[in-house]
Amino acid sequence: MKRNLKILVVVLLMAATSCSFTTKKFDDPNKDKLLIDLITYVLNEGHYDARDINDEFSEGVYDKYLEGLDGSKRFFYESDIEEFNAYRDKIDDQIKEKQIDFFDLTYNRLLKRSEEARDIYREILEKPFDFSKTEDINTDFSEAEYVSSKKELKERWRKQLKFSTLITYFDKIEEEEQKKEEDPDYEMKSKEELEKEAREVTLSSLEEYYDFTDDLERKDYFSVYLNSIVEAFDPHTFYFAPQDKDRFDIAMSGKLEGIGARLQKKSDNITITEVISGGPAWRSEELSEGDEILKVQQEDEDDPVSIVGMRLEDAVDLIKGPKDSKVTLTVRKKLMGNIEEITLTRDIVEIEETYAKTAMVQEEGKNFGIINLPKFYFNMEDYEERNAASDIRKDIIRLKEQNMDGLVLDLRNNGGGSLKTVVDIAGLFIEEGPIVQVKSNGQRKDVLSDEDPSVLWDGPLVILVNELSASASEILAAAMQDYKRAIIIGSKQTYGKGTVQNVIDLNRWLRSNEFGDVGALKLTTQKFYRVNGGSTQLEGVKSDVVVPDRYSFVDIGEKDQDNPLPWDKIDPANYRVWDGYVNFEKTITESKERMDTNQQLKLIEQHAKWIKDQSENSFHSLNFEEYASTAERNQEMAKRFDSIKNYKTNLTFTSLPYEEELFQNDTILKEKRDRWHSSLSKDVYVEEAIHVLADMKKNNIRQDKLAKVQD
Repeated sequence: MKRNLKILVVVLLMAATSCSFTTKKFDDPNKDKLLIDLITYVLNEGHYDARDINDEFSEGVYDKYLEGLDGSKRFFYESDIEEFNAYRDKIDDQIKEKQIDFFDLTYNRLLKRSEEARDIYREILEKPFDFSKTEDINTDFSEAEYVSSKKELKERWRKQLKFSTLITYFDKIEEEEQKKEEDPDYEMKSKEELEKEAREVTLSSLEEYYDFTDDLERKDYFSVYLNSIVEAFDPHTFYFAPQDKDRFDIAMSGKLEGIGARLQKKSDNITITEVISGGPAWRSEELSEGDEILKVQQEDEDDPVSIVGMRLEDAVDLIKGPKDSKVTLTVRKKLMGNIEEITLTRDIVEIEETYAKTAMVQEEGKNFGIINLPKFYFNMEDYEERNAASDIRKDIIRLKEQNMDGLVLDLRNNGGGSLKTVVDIAGLFIEEGPIVQVKSNGQRKDVLSDEDPSVLWDGPLVILVNELSASASEILAAAMQDYKRAIIIGSKQTYGKGTVQNVIDLNRWLRSNEFGDVGALKLTTQKFYRVNGGSTQLEGVKSDVVVPDRYSFVDIGEKDQDNPLPWDKIDPANYRVWDGYVNFEKTITESKERMDTNQQLKLIEQHAKWIKDQSENSFHSLNFEEYASTAERNQEMAKRFDSIKNYKTNLTFTSLPYEEELFQNDTILKEKRDRWHSSLSKDVYVEEAIHVLADMKKNNIRQDKLAKVQD
């Protein structure tokens, strides 16, 4: 298995290297033009299903790009769009000729219109709104026309600002009435005061938005343009600017080198929003949430650098740094307001939310384990470092030490990750055999297999999925379903992403580079297929036991995205169905019967339908009485669904002994686990998974025909 993956990577890199040095020169002196030339070449040469860059392609890019720049249609005029339309079927020519006239035109016009809009919203929000007037707003901006005059633009802004203010105004009136109800002596604020406060909230929100956009540079908007081009190939091909690539690496590995604090920019101040448990900032006990960082000084520099007013990304770049290096922060403390200098030694910081977490639960004298896997994480530089497969292996061993009788693997909301970790994890549950088939365009298929005959866990297994379980999650669920190794409980189908992406470092393709780091391209290079030959593309994995959830009626799958690749199938691989269960289908049938009569699930389904209806209503009254009447009806309707969050099982979840020891010094981790355990105890899906495990335990046969279990 490892050899197969290495061959795939080597072939890809060799192809990139040979093309870049023998077939094509990338030496344009303009960085933007170079990026367009380089990216489109890599797309055409390496994409699984490369598209013709023609007039039709151009029109798709044009529409997506303008939607990204001004989706609410409150900046550009009709005259701007008429001017832009000259390029609607010419972007393909711009690409081929390495021209960026269209981008320059739209970028400069957006800056101009954005500044004009700043004056408009400030002027509008200086005066009170008349909420007695009968008028409404359509928030489906895709249906709106571009305005033809400044008067129309001001009217569009007025309605949007009035709607935003009305929502806050209604909430503030309710808060005042609640205070009066609780304290009859409370003197309620006047409606004029509340309206003024509501406008100030709207103004503050817009000022924060403009603070963010003011920090954006030309290159940030150019990334939007580039991604409008690359996403025309498929929804998962994506250009990473250098800082975006760093964030992607952190998200995939769950690790970074720095001080271990999450930061936010508000006005001109860089503020700590969270101190990450276990990191240098946490260990020092000198930094707290709400502290403002004013200056940053590196250990080899004499003077600190002020970061007040600096872009958040640039401030983060100064604060983070290699392991064992020192950084001195000048900090204004939240509580006392005093200014302190704090020196920290940077270290590797693990973002705990990235990693698998495990709990135990007892039911009718049996011990069951649950492992929640947020993503199939791995280190892109060194797979042998911490990864999802090695962590799950360790947790299964720990669960077995606690005499586990069955295991729930929770892949809900897991958007995927490393293909190799999928194969390694699947191999923990079956004897050797194929896990997934991978096919490049026009090439023979590769079958990625578990080659280890040992089985770490041969007992009952349930996998939980939902509509947001995607990619690697679907591979694992599909393999376990095809082998009849696990029962899949969840949504009607999973997300439906059946494609493989590789992240290509664009710097490799350049003979010389005067521009510095040019970023990377996440490129769809292959499609994967189940061992039964079917693709998960568009169709996803259909659960054995279908249960409704909040996403049941929301269009969020691959089939609802722009430019998805089609579904197809190939020949099945040679695999042998797991023979460790009897009455497998009976267990599924019994679960379906329980779910069909479960009142909590019926309520969840009704709630999901109601949310769908609410989301499709884009017309809203701007008259207070009408808005209040609608809001009150919705509140009454929402009360019907309060019992969803109040649902309680009789299950109690506990951490494993090794974590209990960690809690003695890490109260933050304990608090996170307590919250998770509380959530699990209210989870009807986990409750049913435990019932299914109990049924499977009764029907499970563990005979010597199974391979010897090895830890």
